[in-house]
Amino acid sequence: MKENKKKKPDSIVFDEEKGYNAAVLPYGTSVGAPAIKLDNISGWKEQGTMMVNKELKIRFKELEDQYIKLVEEHRWNELVYAAEFNFEPVIGQIYYLYDRGGVKGKPFLSMITPEEWGGKKGMEFIGSFALNHNRKWILQEAAPQTS
Repeated sequence: MKENKKKKPDSIVFDEEKGYNAAVLPYGTSVGAPAIKLDNISGWKEQGTMMVNKELKIRFKELEDQYIKLVEEHRWNELVYAAEFNFEPVIGQIYYLYDRGGVKGKPFLSMITPEEWGGKKGMEFIGSFALNHNRKWILQEAAPQTS
């Protein structure tokens, strides 16, 4: 007995739903078709790497600047909160931080401006600060650095 066998079509160019589809495939299906060559993408990779590294360097620099600013804010807040003052500061008002020049060894916070001190001997202006709603001291003006 002979079995009735159908010849199975070539799986590359035959699809059960579409039938023979060699003309619409994105690659060659015959011996005479152009060879499939891989593109040289090393230039593309190199350019992509350079672009990503540039963007990451910019973002890293931004984070570094934010970190430096945060450390500076922390340092100023520690200095003001460690200073002596005998009043409850009002949010938004400007206060002035002075160094007594060695007397008691601690800076003090005052409502008196440097101009009102009139250059009183031994009082060195450090900076002016305003208290915000989160009770963080915001530097308004720092005394010029003398080197």
